[in-house]
Amino acid sequence: MGRAFEVRKNAMAKTAGAKTKVYSKYGKEIYVCAKNGGPDPDTNLSLKRLMEKAKKDQVPSHVIEKAIDKAAGGAGEDFVPARYEGFGPGNCMVIVDCLTDNNNRTITDVRNCFTKTGAKIGAPGAVSHMFEHQAIFVFAGDDEDEILEILMEADVDVTEVECEDGKITVYAPHTEFYKVKTALTDAKPELEFEAEEISFIPQTEVEISEDDMPMFEKFMEMLNDCDDVQDVYHNAITPN
Repeated sequence: MGRAFEVRKNAMAKTAGAKTKVYSKYGKEIYVCAKNGGPDPDTNLSLKRLMEKAKKDQVPSHVIEKAIDKAAGGAGEDFVPARYEGFGPGNCMVIVDCLTDNNNRTITDVRNCFTKTGAKIGAPGAVSHMFEHQAIFVFAGDDEDEILEILMEADVDVTEVECEDGKITVYAPHTEFYKVKTALTDAKPELEFEAEEISFIPQTEVEISEDDMPMFEKFMEMLNDCDDVQDVYHNAITPN
């Protein structure tokens, strides 16, 4: 298909001023994952993936351990997932994933981000059907046939394998995340992943005009500033 992996996801800045937000994001997500699936990463594979991702994003060990200990203790807040969808500046499609202990506060904060930037929040399912929920792995390599053979031999359900500019990208259904990772690391123990995540990949993309860019940037900044927002996915292509 020629859709080399580009993150259509609003990555939070890792500057000093943004670290508190990043730590809070991971702490909350790890807490919920450990509380729902158990605090042992050997039996809770979702927790294991989250911990590995947090460490790659340079989240300190004490932040991770505190969240797990809190979940193991049985106390603390009851966070629930909430997803909001709509159309952002430039008519791009947007998915906003949250973890909240107060739905009224969260929907008010997210709705304000839409209304104050001329965007339009929609009903559940308004745009998510235009995204694919995929496991994505990116690593150095130039032989996509070899990788496809490894995955097929391991009976992995693969959506696509691409090779471009010395990098291989593997797409698979999000439910196949661990099967893909296990098959690749068993066959190639030296393999280092540049990206390994579960994300929403847009089926179509929208170019944001220069005129719409200031409002698009404001929209993303406002969402990032919301304490309950965990991830923002979109199909916007911004000018270079």
